Amino acid sequence: MTVSDGDVGTNADAYRFDFNALAEARDIVHRVIQPTPQIEWPLLARRTGAEVWVKHENHLPTGAFKMRGGLVLAHALQAGRHGPVPLGVITATVGNHGLSQAFAGRRAGFKVTIVVPENNNPEKNAAIKALGAELIEAGHDFSAAYEIAQGIARERALHLIEPFHPDLVRGVATWAYEFFNAVRDVDAVYVPIGLGSGICGLIRTRDLLGLKTKVIGVVSSHAAAYALSFVAGRVVTTQSARTIADGVAVRVPRADALDIIRQGAERIVEVSDDEVRQAMRAYHEDTHNLAEGAAATPLAALLQERERMRGQRIGLVMTGANIARPLLAEVLSGK
Repeated sequence: MTVSDGDVGTNADAYRFDFNALAEARDIVHRVIQPTPQIEWPLLARRTGAEVWVKHENHLPTGAFKMRGGLVLAHALQAGRHGPVPLGVITATVGNHGLSQAFAGRRAGFKVTIVVPENNNPEKNAAIKALGAELIEAGHDFSAAYEIAQGIARERALHLIEPFHPDLVRGVATWAYEFFNAVRDVDAVYVPIGLGSGICGLIRTRDLLGLKTKVIGVVSSHAAAYALSFVAGRVVTTQSARTIADGVAVRVPRADALDIIRQGAERIVEVSDDEVRQAMRAYHEDTHNLAEGAAATPLAALLQERERMRGQRIGLVMTGANIARPLLAEVLSGK
């Protein structure tokens, strides 16, 4: 794999919210949604040899955990915490972040523009447009789409929403707060790493609660930038990030996220697309829930490490269910 290196210049302190800020985020989120369930699945226990609790973020109205961060950031923008209240916002996404911003932005009264890569999941695109957002398809991958969104923000005087932002991290951390209050003495939680909001929110919440739970990040072996960076101790970018787990298809890590992950995560596990497919099928067989690629990576990692984790109490976050029907049919068929 061809890589390029960069120094870690960190602003990680901006993401180290206190308990009051987490409680405020919880209240903002719970005004709109109920806490999602966490379920212990016996068939997953039989399959993995561990006691497995799944946090079902796939049950949220947008089908993914990102909705939490969108609600908290929209509240902050509406309150003028990040400058004048914007008339319009723009961001880039491969799906779930965009759904979050479209849902929350409409509630806040903002005009929302979403840039997605060309050949993006058409079902996610349709869902974003159904929420009233303007959808622009441009760029060959997420990083290219984000650069295009930056240019459009300048041209149209729109507020650019970074996909990794302190309010987004604080918002998605509320899933971890719910989980840890419902399930005690968890030995480890596996969590996918996209740009890092999910794992960074989890790490901070665990630390605020004074827990000893190990946090294990998961990436695709076909999009291993964060795993490479974790080992190297600096940002390592890759030339491509082609994987069926599009929610973790990142080739340019965030330095501030990497700093938090390196300080708070036990390790990062790489899983192949074949392992992701196996985990998606396992979720369907054992729980009858649909997991998109990124959402299946935690189970894929646990299956890879089943001997190491045998007999432990394990948390898995099912981050989303937004998978395109053709891919789902292919995966479930076992082809």
